[in-house]
Amino acid sequence: MPSMRRVKVFTLLIFLSVMILLFYTASYRQSRALDSRTVGDFYDKTVNALNSQNSKQETSKNRVKSEEDEMIAKKMAASLKEAAQVAKDNANAKAPKPDPPSQVVGVGSAAEGSRGDERSVAGRKKFGAGEAQKAVKEVEESEEDHQIEVELNAILKKSPSKSPCSGVEEWALGGREANLVTVIIFSKSYCPHSRRAKGILLEKYIIDPAPYVVELDQHPIGAGIQAHLAKLTGRRTVPNVLINAISIGGGDDVAGLDSRKELIDKIKELGGKKMLDVRLRSIEEESHGLR
Repeated sequence: MPSMRRVKVFTLLIFLSVMILLFYTASYRQSRALDSRTVGDFYDKTVNALNSQNSKQETSKNRVKSEEDEMIAKKMAASLKEAAQVAKDNANAKAPKPDPPSQVVGVGSAAEGSRGDERSVAGRKKFGAGEAQKAVKEVEESEEDHQIEVELNAILKKSPSKSPCSGVEEWALGGREANLVTVIIFSKSYCPHSRRAKGILLEKYIIDPAPYVVELDQHPIGAGIQAHLAKLTGRRTVPNVLINAISIGGGDDVAGLDSRKELIDKIKELGGKKMLDVRLRSIEEESHGLR
């Protein structure tokens, strides 16, 4: 019978052998399971990649197809719109057009009235009532313009007392001929700028012949004269100071010439030999004038 020591050693060897066998067996199983899992993951990834690529291709194809469909739809809509416009134009072209109002003639008494409105002259073209009224209006306007021109010429060149309109304010000329009037102030009685210009030219200076003042707001055709002056001088506002039919501006311009001491030279330059006397009024003369 073997000894107890040998039995213990033999038992220990068997135990170690069993443990080593179990260890290697477990490690082999673990490595095998890992390899199988790795192969499965690679397969799944490959399949997923292929599926993803296919889905992307299908998506791009669908997008291209939708864009093509949208383009085709736009072209069809444009074609339909163009066809509808052409049909509308053709219908309008074929539709009968109404006569102009000047050629419409009524029935019965209305027709007779329309014929009665026509005026004819032997050997001349007939004019309807509307054309006749237009011609009358043009004649009236031309007569008014002519009246304004005559009045303005009378103011600029002739005596104020000979003016065809009695509403012009007259200034004494001291018995001299009216055509000596050189400085004319187109003014309005309520305008402060006009008052300023008149104060400088009539009170601060002695001007011979004396300036002639036309109050446009008190003149029968003052508005027409002002509009005509705007065409001639380019100035629509008042005052409008003219020297020998040349505008030197308004109140600010006259005040500027006065402050720069250039007003006397300006009047003499434009007035020429017609100006008998142009000088600054002295203090004694101003006080005498106030008395």
